[in-house]
Amino acid sequence: MTIQEIERACDNLQPLDFSRPELPKSKLSLTRRFYPYGFPVEVRTNSVDVLEVLEGIWGKFEQRYNTTPISSEVHLVTSDSLDCPPLPVYRLMSSLFISIADKDNYSIVDMERNTAQICLSDAALRHKLYAGYYFLGTPVSCIASCHTTPVHAGCVALNGRGVLLCGDSGAGKSTLSYACARNGWTYVSDDGSYLLSSGKDRVVTGNCHQVRFRPTAAELFPEIGELKMMPRAAGKPSVEMQTSMIPGLTCAQATKVDFIVFLNRHSEGRQGLVPYRKDVTRNFMRQMLFGPPNTRDRQHAAIEQLLTAEVFELRYKDLNWAVHRLEKLVHDGR
Repeated sequence: MTIQEIERACDNLQPLDFSRPELPKSKLSLTRRFYPYGFPVEVRTNSVDVLEVLEGIWGKFEQRYNTTPISSEVHLVTSDSLDCPPLPVYRLMSSLFISIADKDNYSIVDMERNTAQICLSDAALRHKLYAGYYFLGTPVSCIASCHTTPVHAGCVALNGRGVLLCGDSGAGKSTLSYACARNGWTYVSDDGSYLLSSGKDRVVTGNCHQVRFRPTAAELFPEIGELKMMPRAAGKPSVEMQTSMIPGLTCAQATKVDFIVFLNRHSEGRQGLVPYRKDVTRNFMRQMLFGPPNTRDRQHAAIEQLLTAEVFELRYKDLNWAVHRLEKLVHDGR
């Protein structure tokens, strides 16, 4: 209000309210506990539909770790729009991870206090993939910073021995992970793994309930040809498959890592498995880290522990050859 407007209000004995609108926490009457990657997250919300979306994202995970629950408060607000909101802008400020799309769609995750405040419009919730990926799933950043060390890698295991499949986007991590699973391996994750920051067992957890492929993967795996294509975070199209759709596929939420393998599908030379540089491996993994500065030493230590596993580069052109070469690695150790 201007000074003149305030003067007129005072002359007319008009009461003035300068309070700022706040989201009504008291109305978050719905509560549900989920266990993404095995860690407890306590969700409070005012929307049954929010819980339904989260059930689709996290409902299949079982509890594995008895950590203090992450608190996530999700406020659903009414919007005049029917359109999907814009992509959010991200900001990292010390322990705060902030996502902002517009005035009705934003989240603030405090990775030090293990809390998340999420405001979501009903317009955004109509687009379940958008709402889940960009906002409802943001409490996972607490898991990534406080309890684990994120690693850009797929993970599979054979006879209890885990292989971490590393590489840039498009290197073939999802394709090779799934090809191994179709050949009797245990599937843990396709391209996003989380190394437990405590202990010395090199244990990795992941989303064993889904695989995301590039559309061209249908040429290799006919069973995904009929699945719906959907956008990814960077606008890249992908095909998402639930592993429960494939009879006989063995999945596990976690495994111990015995080998780290960097994928090279574009090598000009012969196919082969050769030792790879640990200094490059270390920096490849460190570039993924985020969160409060006080977590960095712990995460660096977890990476050093992981590097006690042997590191290789897999140079290949034929997918079946790659699967069999990894089997030989697991059986023979080289």
